[in-house]
Amino acid sequence: MAVGPASRVGIVFVSHSEKIAIGLLELARQMAPTVRLVAAGGTDSAGIGTSFEKISDAITEANTGDGVVILCDLGSAILTAETARDFLEETEQRRVRIVDAPLVEGGVAAAVAAETGGDLDAVVAAAQSALQPTSRTTLPPRHDEIRDDAPLGADAPVPGVISRTVILINKDGLHARPAAEFVNLASTFSVPITVNGTDASSLLSIMSLGLARGSSVQLSSTDLSAGPAINALADLLQSGFGED
Repeated sequence: MAVGPASRVGIVFVSHSEKIAIGLLELARQMAPTVRLVAAGGTDSAGIGTSFEKISDAITEANTGDGVVILCDLGSAILTAETARDFLEETEQRRVRIVDAPLVEGGVAAAVAAETGGDLDAVVAAAQSALQPTSRTTLPPRHDEIRDDAPLGADAPVPGVISRTVILINKDGLHARPAAEFVNLASTFSVPITVNGTDASSLLSIMSLGLARGSSVQLSSTDLSAGPAINALADLLQSGFGED
């Protein structure tokens, strides 16, 4: 079962349960609609276990030319995935990476990284980020906090940290879909930006903040050219993501 025709790194979800693999695909699809996502769960008869044939077919289906990342739920699933990869041509094997990371968290992070155009190494790194506890970024003392009614410019008067604070208005806050939309936008900027002290380009870090409706969100950067990027992200947050 696959979703997404775009040329991106493809992702295969391998689980002992067909329902788990399909459910994860449906979750990731909300955040990565253009990525080739393939569920390879259960045995050939839809029982509990894994299937060499399903995984082999999934690798082929997920591969659009930019490589494939495979995430598995249990050790025996990894063994089956490794066997399926070993049957590929040697050149193809190098473009298929099996990542030892939490299936759900790693799978979602990998899907978002692929959606933003990350290459094979970047998607693997995103999946592996689920193995690390999320951490907050320590910033130097802030020079000034720009009020929400005073848009940032790119020419801040003195060195330091520039920031803008907005209030979340959408009903469910930064849940999975809007968080992914936010991270996708943040990933298009080359300047470092934090959200309440955590990396704005890390989906898992953003979701770990648990930002609900009415939460105060501070966007900050030590790069004085980050004004336009911060404004764009703030505007997205204030748009409500099209939710009531």
